[in-house]
Amino acid sequence: MSSALTRRGAAVLLAAAGCLGLFAAQARATELFVTNEIDDTVTVLNGQNYKVIATIPTDQRPRGIVATPDHKYVLVCDGDSSNIDVIDVKTLKVVRRIDTGPDPETLAMSPSGDKVYVSNENNALVTVINFATGKWITQVPVGIEPEGLAVTRHGHTVVVVSETTSMAHFIDTKTWKVVANVLVDTRPRIAEFTPDQHWLWVSSEVGGTVSVINPRTHKIVHIIYFHIPGVDREYIGPVGVRFTTDGRLAFVALGRANRVAVINAKTYRVEKYILVGQRPWQMMFSPHRRRLFVVNGLTNDVTIIDVSSLQPVRSVPVGRLPWGIAVIP
Repeated sequence: MSSALTRRGAAVLLAAAGCLGLFAAQARATELFVTNEIDDTVTVLNGQNYKVIATIPTDQRPRGIVATPDHKYVLVCDGDSSNIDVIDVKTLKVVRRIDTGPDPETLAMSPSGDKVYVSNENNALVTVINFATGKWITQVPVGIEPEGLAVTRHGHTVVVVSETTSMAHFIDTKTWKVVANVLVDTRPRIAEFTPDQHWLWVSSEVGGTVSVINPRTHKIVHIIYFHIPGVDREYIGPVGVRFTTDGRLAFVALGRANRVAVINAKTYRVEKYILVGQRPWQMMFSPHRRRLFVVNGLTNDVTIIDVSSLQPVRSVPVGRLPWGIAVIP
């Protein structure tokens, strides 16, 4: 065999290997991780065809979920087991567990990925954990039944909302002290900073409103109300909040109203209500924010919304009582 033919054959093999590698990379390009509170599992969906890739067993009552900044791990709060499951994104297996203290509800990470912040609902605490070692750094007393957490881009401030106290608590991460308490509407669930970090939005499930807070003055500058024809106000329970990259639009999941509100984030005007599954709870964007994934707790599925048209594309089944979602690009 001539050397030219040998070189040509080698080139063909290398090209084929490259195509296979590219195909494999594309196959795992985007994945959705959804916690199923009743099943004690995490459903992993392919972000392109939305088929189930894996069902990962967890400890008891998985709820809050977040990806590490490097996208190597997904962390899941196990409320009835008082720990965090750490899932390896490559192997799709739980590789370690971190003690959190009683009843972890939700969690967030520092921008550098070195610290985990956990809201302990039963103990009215935020537990701060070293992610590498799993050891506790400190615990910060806050209001009763803390839940949603938000961290500023620079990591200097952590905000947690307390459901029963109806407050947003601002924690200084240098001193681990609460520096401000902002009274909001009844039963706040989620805190979310706008992309420019100028405002903090807090959803109140029972109050049926979203409070817009100036994080520098700790004052409420606006309250957003919702009115859906034919839907009683008691069914309108804002929970999840997400913003488009440019900060122009906000999406708010409205719980038992079975809708996601689309809000002009500059004028605070509700532009549209998108019908989804029953009791939409948490939401997350695709990596390029062209799709919004909405977790519907009572229909056990995820609704995919096309962000450009503001239309639901389809709903895909997951486990029972899905709660939270993380997206790995």
